[in-house]
Order: sequence, then structure tokens, then C-alpha cells
Amino acid sequence: MIGWLVASPILVPLSTAALCALFWHRPAVQRLLSLAGSAILLVLAALLLRQVMAHGIQAAQMGGWAAPFGITLVADPLSALMVLVSAIMALAVAVYALGDIDPVRERGGYHTVFQVLMVGVCGSFITGDLFNLYVWFEVMLISSFVLLSLGGTKEQIDGALKYAGINLIATACFLLAVALLYGITGTLNMADLAIRVPMVENKGLVTTIAVLFIIAFGMKAAVFPLFFWLPAAYHTPSVAVQAIFAGLLTKVGVYALLRCFTLIFIGDTEWTHGMLLWIAGATMVVGALGSLAVRDLRRALSWQVVAHIGYMIMGLALYTPLAIAGTVFYLVHDIVVKTNLFLGAGVVRRLSGGDTSYRSLGGLFTAAPVLCIVLFVPLASLAGFPPLSGFWSKLMLVRAGLAVDNWAIVAAALVTGLLTFWLVGRLWAEMIWKENPAGKLAGTVALTGGTRLTLLAPLVLLSAITVTIGLNAEPLMRLADAAASSLIDTDAYVEAVLGAPSTIPTMLGSAEVDGMGEGVTP
Repeated sequence: MIGWLVASPILVPLSTAALCALFWHRPAVQRLLSLAGSAILLVLAALLLRQVMAHGIQAAQMGGWAAPFGITLVADPLSALMVLVSAIMALAVAVYALGDIDPVRERGGYHTVFQVLMVGVCGSFITGDLFNLYVWFEVMLISSFVLLSLGGTKEQIDGALKYAGINLIATACFLLAVALLYGITGTLNMADLAIRVPMVENKGLVTTIAVLFIIAFGMKAAVFPLFFWLPAAYHTPSVAVQAIFAGLLTKVGVYALLRCFTLIFIGDTEWTHGMLLWIAGATMVVGALGSLAVRDLRRALSWQVVAHIGYMIMGLALYTPLAIAGTVFYLVHDIVVKTNLFLGAGVVRRLSGGDTSYRSLGGLFTAAPVLCIVLFVPLASLAGFPPLSGFWSKLMLVRAGLAVDNWAIVAAALVTGLLTFWLVGRLWAEMIWKENPAGKLAGTVALTGGTRLTLLAPLVLLSAITVTIGLNAEPLMRLADAAASSLIDTDAYVEAVLGAPSTIPTMLGSAEVDGMGEGVTP
């Protein structure tokens, strides 16, 4: 039974995608199936997190093959939490899509491909080996390319090609790193790698492989200097697609970095995590400056996706329990806020007749006061206003930086926060307070009742989550602490996957860990 629960984040969206494909020419049925599948995924994800928090890390060996030889799925506090948050975003976007996705995109298979994307996202979170992580990354790449291309406009095709091109390079780096790692250890099971990698004598080769993983996952996460594809691509697809991309796809890259650089590559943290610290600082500052340099709402938010990835990498690079907990907290906060902001930007675009240049908007409070009130929450949280979720996550990371006397990264974080505050103030002044330059702006009353409900309900839900986290941060902080503890102390993870400590040496046997001519025997 537990095995099915651990596998459910993959099985549910996969089954939903198959059912949607069966009703390819019946969009109404596909909408209901997508909603139902997302709701079921949310329920099972909540049960999975409850199981993990009550009974510890859950591991399932697919096909009855014992680890490290078979396919392993693992749910620990971090992966279970990420699956739950992803399920909430999937349901919110599925509701929003009812009023956003046009018949052309529906006939192109939007609902089916959206569920396939969720298969890749959830599979990445719960997989227990690097090769299957590569497989799930490919599932995400293919489905996201299709979603970017749906509609067939020149802008979309251009963005999709840039997105696919850079991700293919990332895939090549990932596959090369996986091949080299397998060559020196003879395994790709993450728990097994946690034991074998420290035994490799050729430490320089291990560090080189670690850098390859930083490049591969860094491209996925859009860190400096590998971020340029994101602002060029994220503003082109439909709003529902933009929102799920901004909320989840880059976070999968952050998750992969978290997993690998707390479990596998921890033998030379001075080099690897030092590199990540410089990357984090540059990502924050460059992303914030980029958001101020553009005048298009969606492009500015795309740059903010880049900027706030830097905060998460900062926590990983500092590599202390408080810093890792801050990263986990920030992941949850940022997924909710960024999804909400892109959904809100879509409603603004609808009211303005397609114009997203915030200098030409204005008058939004007069046209849609409820929308402005709802949008204030994610904007304020983005800037770190207390007591919203963005304040607590930034506070945790700044405290972690001060605790180790790393003044440079703290300064970068604070400067980025000030630049983000500047952007939020500019957006509010331009879009909300000033009068509309054209003298008119359609209000939400111009939308039909059903469309208005499907567009605004997800924004209200996500804003309520942000406020709840801010006003009652302790439950999420406890989850973040539990996730950080399991990432820092990996014994429980290894034991859950490979068995009791006394059985691990027997499973390893006498196979050599080949260090490219410098092998050692466990």
C-alpha cells in the first residue's frame, strides 16, 4: 500500500493524461478530467506528506528489485512537501485554464500535455536515482516545449526554440555527468552514491563531475550566467502555461541541486559550495536589475523568477541547517507567489486588451478593485513585506548568512530585496494609482460570470495561502526544519533506501569503486 502511495504522484497525472488523450476531440471532458486528476493528486500528495512526517522516509522499490539495482522512488520531507505544493499549483492552474485556454490550444492537446508535464515534475521530486531523474527531466522538456509552442505564433516558436536549445545543452551536460559518475562508482542510485562517492580516491574527478552537474542543473534553474533563455521564453505562451513554468520548472532545477549537493557531492564543499555562493549572489543582483530594465509586466516578472532563484541557491551554498531550512521555506513561498503573480498578470492583460506594458496600463484600481487587493498580497510578499511569507524566508536566509559572517552574500540579498521593493513600488504606482493613459480599461465586470470566477478564484486561493504562511509560519518552518535535517544528516535517507546499516556493506559486496585508475574497495 505504501508503495502505491509513493508512486501516486506519477501514476495519477499519467492516468489523467491517458484519459484526456482518449477524449482528444471532446475538450469539455478533458477539462473535467484535468480538474479531477489535479484534485486527486492534491489529496494523495497530502496523504503522502502526512505519512512521511508520521512514519519517516518512505521508499518503494519498483518491480520488486532491491536497491540499488532497481528503480527506487523515495518520499522524504523535502520531496513530499514539493509534491504537495506542486499539486496545489496544478489544481490552481487547471481551474484558471478553464477561462484562459482557447479552443485552438485545447484541440492541440493542452490538457493532455499539461498532465504529462506534471508527471515529469512529480517524478523528478520522488525519484531515487540519477538516471530516472534524467528521464523525468526529458519528460518535462518535451512537454514544456509543446506547451510553449501551442498557438503557433512567431513569438512562441522563437521562445520555444531558445528554450529547447539551451535545455538540450543542459541535457547533454547532465547525461555526460551521469555517465562519468557511473563510470567511477558503478551505480546511479542516490543513496548508494552517498556511500560510494566518498570512497573514490580521484577527488579532482569527482569535483569535475560535480561542476558538470552544477552546469546542467544551473541551466534548468536559470542561474547566472545560464539564465538568458528564461526572460526570452517565459512571456510567450498562454498565461496558464507561464504560471506553471514560473512556479515549478526552475524549482525542479533547484531541487536537483539541493538533492545532489547535500547527499552526493559534499566532499569538497569549499570549492563546490563556494562556487554556488558566487553564482547565488550574481543571480540575485542581475535578475533584480533585469526586472527594472524592462517595462513589460510579464518580462519584469520573468526576471524576478531569476532573481529569487538566487536566494534559494544562497541557502544551499551556505550549507548550514538554518540556511537549508531557509531554502526549503523559500521554495514553497516562491512557488506560490510566482504562480500567483503570473496568473494575476494574465488577468491584467485580459483587462487591458492584450497590452502588458505597465506604463500604458494605469487605472486598474478603478476598473478592478478586488483584483488589485488580491494582487497586493503576492507583490508585497515578493518584496518581503512583514508578516507575509516573503519576509520570513528572507529573514531566515539573512540570519543564516550573518551566522557564518558571510557579509558579501547578505549584502547581495539585501540589495536584491531593495531592488525588488523598487520594482513593486513602480508597478503599483504605474498600474494601480495613476489614471489610464488611454482613458479606458475594461473592468472585471466585462468578463462573464463563469470566466471571472475561474480567473479570480485561483488568485484568491494562492493569496490566502501566502497570508496564512505569513501569519502562521510555524507549521511550514517545522516542515522546513525536518527537510533540512534529512538533507544534512543523510543516514536516514540511505537506510530507508538500502536497508539497515548492517546490511549495506553486504549489498555493496567487494565491487570496486573505479576512480579512473585509482579504485578503492569498500
